[in-house]
Amino acid sequence: MANSYKIGVIRGDGIGPEIIDEAIKVLDAVSVKEGFTLKYEEMLLGGVAIDETGVPLPDETINGVKKCDAVLFGAIGGPKWDTLPRELRPETGLLGLRKEMGTFANLRPAMVYDELINASTLKSEVVKGVDIMVVRELTGGIYFGQPRELLEDCAYNTMIYTRQEVERIAKVAFEIAMKRNKRVCSVDKANVLEVSQFWRDIVIEVAKAYPEVELSHMYVDNTAMQLIREPKQFDVILTGNIFGDILSDAASMLSGSIGLLPSASIGEGVGLYEPIHGSAPDIAGQGIANPLATISSASMMLRYALKEESAADKIDKAIKQILAEGYRTGDIGNYDAKEICTCSKMGNLIADYVSK
Repeated sequence: MANSYKIGVIRGDGIGPEIIDEAIKVLDAVSVKEGFTLKYEEMLLGGVAIDETGVPLPDETINGVKKCDAVLFGAIGGPKWDTLPRELRPETGLLGLRKEMGTFANLRPAMVYDELINASTLKSEVVKGVDIMVVRELTGGIYFGQPRELLEDCAYNTMIYTRQEVERIAKVAFEIAMKRNKRVCSVDKANVLEVSQFWRDIVIEVAKAYPEVELSHMYVDNTAMQLIREPKQFDVILTGNIFGDILSDAASMLSGSIGLLPSASIGEGVGLYEPIHGSAPDIAGQGIANPLATISSASMMLRYALKEESAADKIDKAIKQILAEGYRTGDIGNYDAKEICTCSKMGNLIADYVSK
């Protein structure tokens, strides 16, 4: 009997609906080829939810995602909603959804396609072959630490991590490393922060259960430099919330375009799979958005949530092949392009390839 999965679909704002359409197109094609079925349930989040319900995260969405096997998400936000009170902004809805879903680990791959090696601002010999996975702790650290306060003459935030928070994110990183090149670099600031020393000590303890994985440690400032100097030294980067926020953005630009890279937020329950870019309201509705990051996010969903490894491999191979044949969207059109494609045509090309 064929496997059947329920997928929550959050199109969101801006280019979100366009890029999600292409990801679903590819998912439908690969599911037929691989012999499983996908059932989609549409849900509201962000600006469109505000317009329809008055809140960025409706109760129906909270309840709905918990009944799914995974959630595929486009993008949210835009200037239309920037003047709203913070608690009513689209981004607040996304933070709330992640909390409700129990997602504590953010997976941000940064890979450089050979076909787009000249798109990077770094020399080709530096970035050729780069394939990094940043594992960022998502729900702890200074962004969520209490107490926090804004006063007239000072303001403060506290960086707090518990043993349980560090142990669970470290296990995610080591498990992923076991499926890759078996190297974890734990990034902290243990030379000046007690919480980072605490982090480092616990990571060392967790590493004992993974003797095949080589563990190294690096201060965050040095890591930022090394990502530019010698990015190929990294396999899996494990780090906390604020450091991961910064380093994953830096690593993403090794590829040359933010429109190429996917992400996953996973944890205790249903995972959320989304491109790392924003809603790009300035190009929404023009058919020129790059759907590759969203299609890659769909591949991550198949791999990590549904365990459909063969289907994920087919999508990844298709993306590389279509790029090798010279098809580009406008954001990467200056790099050995045979044809500049619309968002929809790029989705068609990849869907056709996985159907072969």
